Amino acid sequence: MDGENLTVLSGFILLGFSDAPELQTTIFTIFLSLYVLMVLGNLTMILLINADPQLQTPMYFFLTHLSFIDFCLSCTVVPKALDTFLLGRSHISFLGCFAQVYFFLALIVCESFLLGVMAYDRYMAVCKPLLYATTMSRARCYGMMVLVYSTGFLTSLVHTILVGRLSFCQARSINHFFCELPTLLQLSCSSTRTNEILQVSNAGLDVVGSVLMILVSYTYILHTVLQIPSARRRLKAFSTCASHLAAITVFYAPGMLAYAQTRTACLQDQAKLVSVCYTVLTPTLNPLIYSLRNKEVKGALRRLWVQKLVPHLSRL
Repeated sequence: MDGENLTVLSGFILLGFSDAPELQTTIFTIFLSLYVLMVLGNLTMILLINADPQLQTPMYFFLTHLSFIDFCLSCTVVPKALDTFLLGRSHISFLGCFAQVYFFLALIVCESFLLGVMAYDRYMAVCKPLLYATTMSRARCYGMMVLVYSTGFLTSLVHTILVGRLSFCQARSINHFFCELPTLLQLSCSSTRTNEILQVSNAGLDVVGSVLMILVSYTYILHTVLQIPSARRRLKAFSTCASHLAAITVFYAPGMLAYAQTRTACLQDQAKLVSVCYTVLTPTLNPLIYSLRNKEVKGALRRLWVQKLVPHLSRL
């Protein structure tokens, strides 16, 4: 029996955090708590924005998609990880593993470019407010999102097809809590040079494209804000960008911190830690970032409570 057939029949084994078996219950509790908060936070944000007429603006349109991407990203990985931590069912099928690779990579690329689009939205709102309504029309916002999703899912499709052509022979143990592209490439007993070149080049283009859009947008925003004579108006103008800047920091900081570590640090542990941030921590924090210090979102929550929940409770 050849290597590829063996892989199809037996699938893979997710080792997760097997180097710390005594912490499995603790890890499960942390993952489950963050996952529940993520589901509640992102679904609440999506329903709130769609239900409140005052939140029907381009910024909240993009925020809806950010919550949707975060929700899907976490749901791609966490349920299987929880099953592994609690019940020890570490086996994952060949198709299940490749589904994780495909959707995780696609959604990460989508979120990266969406943050860039949101930076452009803030640039138009602060620097060109008179043109904001016409430039950021509903049709253009939908067009931007089509481009974001197309880029993410087509990029991931190319990677997944190329990985699917590799032979994995007898090696089936993945030193991770889910199937990620680099970990699969490490298991292959055939040449992965093409995959690695494509991975590095695509990662570079995706990150540079998104970061460049963010940097250019905020350079113009900063220049515009500094020209405002009133300190109070400057603070008010820049405060509209605070939540987005926090979301950018939460998204990019884990990867940057991992690459800044010394060479003696364990690369595999770094990869797991970064993945925890992207699959659990970031999707949980984003709804909090956009709600705790956002007067419009808090106002929408109060209106929803008064208009929908209070009358319902009074009839009980």
